[in-house]
Amino acid sequence: MDGGHASLQLHEVLQQGLLTPVFQPIVDMNSGALIGYEGLIRGPEGSALHAPAQLFHAARQSGLGPQLEDCCSEVILKKFVELALPGRIFLNISPDSLIKAGVTIADKLAQLHLIGVAPQRIILEMTENQAIHDYDAMREVLRRCRSLGIQIAIDDLGEGFSSLRLWSEIRPDYVKIDMHFIQGIDRDPVKLQFVQSIQQIARKSGTVTIAEGIETDTELRLLQELGIGWGQGYRIARPLAQPALAITAELVARIRHNAALATAGNQRGFNLPTALKLLRIVPVATPDTSTNAVYTTFAADAGLEVMPVVRNGVPLGIINRFQFIDRLARPYQRELYGKRSCTAFMTPEPLTVDKNTSLQDISLMIVEAKSHHFSNGFTITDHGQYIGVGSSQDVMREITQMQINAARYANPLTQLPGNVPINEEIDRRLAAGVEFNVCYGDIDHFKPFNDVYGYLRGDDIIRLTGDILARYCVPGVDFLGHVGGDDFIILFQSADWKCRCDGILETFAAETPAFFSAADRSNGGYVSEDRRGNRVFHPLVSLSLGVVKIDAARHYSSYQIAAAAADAKKQAKTMSGNSLFLERRELQ
Repeated sequence: MDGGHASLQLHEVLQQGLLTPVFQPIVDMNSGALIGYEGLIRGPEGSALHAPAQLFHAARQSGLGPQLEDCCSEVILKKFVELALPGRIFLNISPDSLIKAGVTIADKLAQLHLIGVAPQRIILEMTENQAIHDYDAMREVLRRCRSLGIQIAIDDLGEGFSSLRLWSEIRPDYVKIDMHFIQGIDRDPVKLQFVQSIQQIARKSGTVTIAEGIETDTELRLLQELGIGWGQGYRIARPLAQPALAITAELVARIRHNAALATAGNQRGFNLPTALKLLRIVPVATPDTSTNAVYTTFAADAGLEVMPVVRNGVPLGIINRFQFIDRLARPYQRELYGKRSCTAFMTPEPLTVDKNTSLQDISLMIVEAKSHHFSNGFTITDHGQYIGVGSSQDVMREITQMQINAARYANPLTQLPGNVPINEEIDRRLAAGVEFNVCYGDIDHFKPFNDVYGYLRGDDIIRLTGDILARYCVPGVDFLGHVGGDDFIILFQSADWKCRCDGILETFAAETPAFFSAADRSNGGYVSEDRRGNRVFHPLVSLSLGVVKIDAARHYSSYQIAAAAADAKKQAKTMSGNSLFLERRELQ
């Protein structure tokens, strides 16, 4: 369609009100609760402007972008009220339109009351289809929006011109991660790393992350494991002109089930403990506490290193014993400040963490914070209310001990979890009541290879096998362990576990021949002497996988499961070449 014709058609669409709103639900990834809907727009059915991309492209080409956005917002909000949809409504708006609105934005938002939508139910999604040049004007407009109760989100994080710069400048309440990084995240380590990094930044900045474009159960589960707050996509619900008023019971059950498993995983013994483990109860000062009173408290307790200053349950600062005594020791300090508030001696804005914050996250916060936070430690809160303090030294001590324990139970060759964590992981999944598949892997003809090619080459093949298995495991969903020697265990919870097993065997078959000489590869094996001196032909190494399905409704022990998996592996080894055996009998 040429630009002139598109402009005429767009004018007709706007004048005749030919825009149709559709709504896509957004859910809480922990509870399955319906948060609200993203309001989307469609042009006339069957026309070249039906798709949003073509519609807004035509608007930009003809200089009608702001008019189209205004019209879309009004149509979406009116339909939102007409359908009596629950929760919040997400409205897309470009930075350019928002800045151009300038001082008139308050007048426009005042019209919301006439439509029947409270500003507190609206979240503006900042789309980045163009570069932003005037951040000062942007912040002023957003300040006015926030003063009315409207919240702000960044849309399609990772796609635009300068998403991270925008995040830093406007400090949004929400960031929506572009669907490109969500779809296939279970198969792409780069996407996984990107989302993990975004979630880490969001957690530290108090921002809620929203994953767009969730299409599979595996994506859903992995995103929950990563701690993503809210989600939307076809797996949850498609955009519809008349969407459901509630999330399906099946999806709510799955989300809650996944969340329970993730919580159980975070509580198992091999994960780092939380701030609650390091909680210390110490005397507390308030802004009304005098400097003399603080001095008396320190003098009475030689082991007291810090005293928090708290008002109405909110930590305001920390008084460090050694800095406090040092200052008071100077001439006339006691006389000048003794009867005054102790706040003159506190370090304001203490490092504060929730009681459920992992020690790993706390250690990162300490490292990235200013140096005085290390000596002061941190305050610990429960739902924002002060409950105690923690020591930086205790954090480092706990993490060091955890690293020692992890090394103790890891296989020294592959650094994968050994028998103890494998059994604990099995028990954890059994306790969580989830179905999973145990896959026992073993390298065939490994001993003669070791004898002929040497143990160093044998170690190389074992390390390669561990690496191949890891490539086909979804982090946070599947679990990979090294039993010992050339034996491995995978606890598959990925729905496509069989395809992953097939991929493992294909990759193993493709990569292991490189360990053999050209002649042995050509012959399909090699000849060596057995223990009796007989010359025996041995084929190239292959991989056998035995799989047992674990029914969550039955009660098993990790020992029963290990024995059943070993039997399945033995059955796989009776088959020639790279093989997969599925145990279909009920586990006894």
